[in-house]
Amino acid sequence: MTSEPGLPGRSAPSAKESAAEESAAKKAPPPGREPGYGDGGSGRRTRRPWSARRVPAAVVALVLLVAAVAALIDVVAVRAGRPAAAWRRRLTDELATRPVDDVWMLTGAAVAAALGVWLILLALTPGLRHWLPLRSPADCPWLRASLDRDGAAGLLRDAALRVPGVGAARVRVRRHRVRARADVRFRDSRQVKDDLTAVLDEECGRLALARPPRLVVRVRRRAH
Repeated sequence: MTSEPGLPGRSAPSAKESAAEESAAKKAPPPGREPGYGDGGSGRRTRRPWSARRVPAAVVALVLLVAAVAALIDVVAVRAGRPAAAWRRRLTDELATRPVDDVWMLTGAAVAAALGVWLILLALTPGLRHWLPLRSPADCPWLRASLDRDGAAGLLRDAALRVPGVGAARVRVRRHRVRARADVRFRDSRQVKDDLTAVLDEECGRLALARPPRLVVRVRRRAH
């Protein structure tokens, strides 16, 4: 067994161990940065979370269930030799006698079409517009996470208040845009705007949003 010079008792690393250490050093993230987050390229972009839509689904299921049960009970009563219910006879007569261009027929058709379009939109859109999806880490592509818009706005507002010269700040976060307004108490407004833009752009990168929003910064001078 050989030893490294100057380090008695410690064996020299093998070629495989040296190659493994070099590979791990290359894959290690920079200091102070989380792997797959905030670096703009190592994380995978994720889609928006889909809402469960429990309330619309429950309402539609309840209405269909009530209508189906009422119709089934009336059909069973008719098969048993009893007369049909008044509401079913009235509905059948109205549908048979009213013309197609009647106001009530057109109104009912419009309401039914609107409800159908609404249900289709609910089925094809993800919903949860108040949540912003985050990028998935490169080593965990199945991981899904989201950030609340108010939480993101709070983080960006705190970062804006740390800029020298900013006395007050208001931040609104949308899906594709971040609007920031700041009141300048001292320093030159142009310099404050440049520093604020740089700080907010860096903070947006740290949020690791799946779709980085466009940053709009406005400043105004406020007297003491």
